[in-house]
Amino acid sequence: MLLMKNKNVLLTGASGTVGFEALKQLLAKGIYDLTVFDKESALSRKKLLPFKGQVNVLFGDISVESDLNAIKDMDFVIHLAALIPPVADDFPELAKKVNLIGTQNLIKQLELHSPNAFFMYSSSISVYGDRIENPWINVGDALKPSEGDYYAETKILAEASIQNSTLDYTIFRLAAIMGNHKISKLMFHQPLNTALEIATPRDTARAFVNGIEKQAALSKKIFNLGGGETCRISYEGFLKRSFQIFGLGQFDFPDHSFADKNFHCGYYQDGADLEHIVHFQQHSLEDYFKMEADKVSFGRKFATTLFNKPIKWFLLQKSEPYTAFKKKDQQQMQHYFN
Repeated sequence: MLLMKNKNVLLTGASGTVGFEALKQLLAKGIYDLTVFDKESALSRKKLLPFKGQVNVLFGDISVESDLNAIKDMDFVIHLAALIPPVADDFPELAKKVNLIGTQNLIKQLELHSPNAFFMYSSSISVYGDRIENPWINVGDALKPSEGDYYAETKILAEASIQNSTLDYTIFRLAAIMGNHKISKLMFHQPLNTALEIATPRDTARAFVNGIEKQAALSKKIFNLGGGETCRISYEGFLKRSFQIFGLGQFDFPDHSFADKNFHCGYYQDGADLEHIVHFQQHSLEDYFKMEADKVSFGRKFATTLFNKPIKWFLLQKSEPYTAFKKKDQQQMQHYFN
């Protein structure tokens, strides 16, 4: 009797928020020979090396072709490795090196040594640009990244490289993935009246993992990946709920703290297309808020409540729109405000 060989799966960016969820879900399936590729760091070593007996762990720089030489004979590839904002927007050349050149290097390696691999790529809602006026997004909409969104530009170019390759592929354009996210200056770049659709890291990972068995339905197609109807809210509503959970009190930032334009996000009008194929949506917005609340200890929330005013003052210092307004920087004000 012939024994069926396990399929070889490559996962890049395995130490990231979505990548680590994908790693756990792939292992739970118990039917794949798994290789993970990631940039070596204290964090990636801590997260990935405990799995070394179950997984082939490769560390390297995706922008260096020779670092990918060990990647051969793959059946499926889940490519999540990327440099994300705000770092990607502050260092556009590095973003190009990792997100575009790195993706092209991986494609080249696969075309040579895994020509039949199914390539699953993580793109972004940012490729659609500012959708304040028309928040309902479909895959066929124009790709118009906001001014200064170098991350989105690298994603658009990487998508084109995949589509022009000889590989079979699918592309998922991810909505706002919320969970383990860090507060940064981007908090203030997003207009408060943004239509926000989130997805949890676990649901997002599930879409990629389940997609392995759905190659025929996904082949050569692009999909919008979001949490669906139960994961929609205004950005202002999202922040107010989050402030309550963390003990930050009233959402009372001064006028001009948040930009009016030049960001992204919206509601995925065609998001059910992917859900019907890979059945990944298990969490609602309420599930997300409960998961976040469960992470906050009583002591931490109490301390935050006591110091919520200086914490909010500290956060306000990160607001580039507010700084531009205070300094009357006309060029920056034109970028952030209507």
